Amino acid sequence: MKTGDFLRLMETVILGLLGGYLFNIANLPLPWVLGSLTAVMLWQGFTKRQAHWPSFIKNSGLIILGIYFGLYFTIETFTMIGPYLFAFLFLTILLIATSIFISSYITKWIDVDKITSVFGSIPGGLTEMVIASESLNAKSSLVVIFQTVRLITVLFIVPAAIIFYFSQIVTPSVATSTTDFSLGGWDYRYLWFILPVIAGILCRNKIPAGVVIGPLAVTALLNMSVVELSSVHPFFLLMAQVAVGIGLGKNISFSDLKMGGKFSIVYFGVSISLIVVSFVLGVILAQTTSLDLATAILSLAPGGLIEMVLTASIVGADPAIVSAFQLIRILIIIIFVPPFLKWYFRKTVTQNAA
Repeated sequence: MKTGDFLRLMETVILGLLGGYLFNIANLPLPWVLGSLTAVMLWQGFTKRQAHWPSFIKNSGLIILGIYFGLYFTIETFTMIGPYLFAFLFLTILLIATSIFISSYITKWIDVDKITSVFGSIPGGLTEMVIASESLNAKSSLVVIFQTVRLITVLFIVPAAIIFYFSQIVTPSVATSTTDFSLGGWDYRYLWFILPVIAGILCRNKIPAGVVIGPLAVTALLNMSVVELSSVHPFFLLMAQVAVGIGLGKNISFSDLKMGGKFSIVYFGVSISLIVVSFVLGVILAQTTSLDLATAILSLAPGGLIEMVLTASIVGADPAIVSAFQLIRILIIIIFVPPFLKWYFRKTVTQNAA
């Protein structure tokens, strides 16, 4: 590594840790993710200096978090989600349909085409939505901006709202703990984590969110077997959150948000609307099933898998069920929604041309 890159890497690490620490002492939600994200995003925006954060560092953090989430899974988890699956799928499809309707409807008042608007608003992976939108000649630059606005909105509002609402009921868990930095003695059970690490490396470019899903799945399988696994040490969990937060902050630029101009405000409103709808649907899921309210809301929230599961671990929801349902939502959106939207918009164009 060149000296300049190393110095920028150290600068980025210090920024991330400082942001996380400040958010932590201020008792803000998901401090080590959102604090490091905010610090790096603001530093890049105001100083015009580009943070240096190699992808393998962020991927390492994602692998650790995948392992951490996988440890929540037991055989009982899969028997538990069965009774809720149909209701969850129905409400998820309703949430996706609401997203498509709102983002299409607002194009009556703004100068954005429907295809760009829909792909910029739908609660799916940013990269996957951009790639899918390009095949329909949407304005991919605007899709990136609108998806970035959605990501920021969800990351900062959903965990804060959930933690604030449920803060009187539970005590924060290890996900935000900073009390124990001692690595302690060596535990041979850590050797089992080599398998999920390999899975994360092999799956990172093979399936959507594979760098998280691979380790999560392998860890879950090991946890349900006769193998005895160790827990993820709080220090590694904290550093993983910082690594992911820095990686997210590095990819958010002021110039992109400015490029969106007044449209960024509009799609901020769209994101807020979807969050409200998802919360209402979460309440419906809790009322019509035996799921507790926090688990139901976080399972349907249009946020990232990592942030929603970390939030679940803080507020006393079931992280395994939230993981399972968030994974199902992601897979539905990535696998089925782009082909459906391609078919729908091509059909609409053909009908209008006739």
